[in-house]
Amino acid sequence: MKVGLIKFDERDEAIFFSVRVVPRASKSEVVGEIEGSLKIRLCSPPVDGAANAELIKLLARMLVVSSAQVEIVSGQTSKTKRIRITGVTTDELKERLSRGKGTLAQVRE
Repeated sequence: MKVGLIKFDERDEAIFFSVRVVPRASKSEVVGEIEGSLKIRLCSPPVDGAANAELIKLLARMLVVSSAQVEIVSGQTSKTKRIRITGVTTDELKERLSRGKGTLAQVRE
């Protein structure tokens, strides 16, 4: 994954960042960065919270945390969502993201 510029906010022992989701994709995957947000394609449709549940599962697996440590704090019914991750530092999060398909090019704190 090649990510341009993602903004992470670390406060209250948690990390916050934005994601932009594309539901009903052929494959669930992180595809890069768009306007400071992590761009993620999801197979699930945005119906009855299916896409949100899949987003949490995908992020937990990718970041090597439990699903309980991943929370959508805003944008439950929007394509742009604010995510809260607990139990990892910003540096750990950057490292785990960079182990994806490409590299995490620039991160703004």
